Amino acid sequence: MRILFVTSNRLGDAILSTGLLDHLIRTYPDCRITVVCGPVAAELFACMPNCERVIVLDKRRWSLHWPLLWAVAARRRWDKVVDIRGSGLAWMVRANRRAVMRSRPGHKLSQLAAVLGIDPPPLPVAWFSAKDAARAAALLPPGLPPGRQAASPTAFSVGPQFGPPLVALAPTANWTQKVWPAERFVALFRALASGPLPGAVPLVLAGPGAAERAMAAPVLAALPEAIDLVGRLSLPEVAACLARAALFVGHDSGLMHLAAAAGAPTLGLFGPTPADEYAPAGRHSAVVIAMGREMADLPVERAFAAAERLIARVMTTPRATPRPATFTPATSSATTPSPAPLNPLTSPRPDRHPTSSPAHTSPVPPA
Repeated sequence: MRILFVTSNRLGDAILSTGLLDHLIRTYPDCRITVVCGPVAAELFACMPNCERVIVLDKRRWSLHWPLLWAVAARRRWDKVVDIRGSGLAWMVRANRRAVMRSRPGHKLSQLAAVLGIDPPPLPVAWFSAKDAARAAALLPPGLPPGRQAASPTAFSVGPQFGPPLVALAPTANWTQKVWPAERFVALFRALASGPLPGAVPLVLAGPGAAERAMAAPVLAALPEAIDLVGRLSLPEVAACLARAALFVGHDSGLMHLAAAAGAPTLGLFGPTPADEYAPAGRHSAVVIAMGREMADLPVERAFAAAERLIARVMTTPRATPRPATFTPATSSATTPSPAPLNPLTSPRPDRHPTSSPAHTSPVPPA
């Protein structure tokens, strides 16, 4: 069974759509999936099971990218086309079945689930390989194992076996109105490290480029003990690092959604963007919303209280059984699909890489 899956150019929306892909893979275990996405999201699918090909949709003048994509997609008859962009491409290619996104109210996850008629909505997942996990282990101190649930119901496990809890901070965003002041990130981390996450180590994450580095610089300067991974990792490597975190704190961004997909307890900071539509979707996730339209209207005390409640919920929730994770060994000849330019060439079907983030089955994410 061959499936064409057209996902978003934006990283956050593409991550949210991974739950649909995971559902399709589980429903049709022998399917072969071609993913169409934007350049920033292409790495998400490098380790996705059943991925036959990734087509990177680079925008062109006069929307010429769509006829070029059609010229590639029309060469084959698809068993199923899923288009979460509502682009109309699904109606222009040969297909046995079509599922096309249309505008709906509610959380983005519910909107996506409605495309395939799934209830409850499947939560996003993050795929990464054994190599990505090894890179994370080399970059980070020993931390809590994936799942982060403490052996004790009253405290996170620390000590030689586990090490200090990692608190991932993502102080950047794609526009400045979403950015919380750097000094508040620092104050929040200090409060967490001296309170519910004693001895915590800060991990600072951001995307590539000078602008992201500049936004993260004040936090790094104020936290000299921080692990600086700004712009240094691929998305699967970031997911592998986030899977080891005791807590993630960040703005409404792609990194926030990736943290939730990787299984990290995730606190999203919201101001001018709608939390009811874009709250992080994970087994342990929460939002804190500024009391005004500006991020400066979000005091540290309010964020700390939300983080404390989230941590308490993680520690009192019975540990979920993680999805079995077997990685492709380093000595294996298996290959992962690499993003392809928009051309009619096809890629060989890769060997499978199983999902590495915990299994997620829950309805709309908690606020």
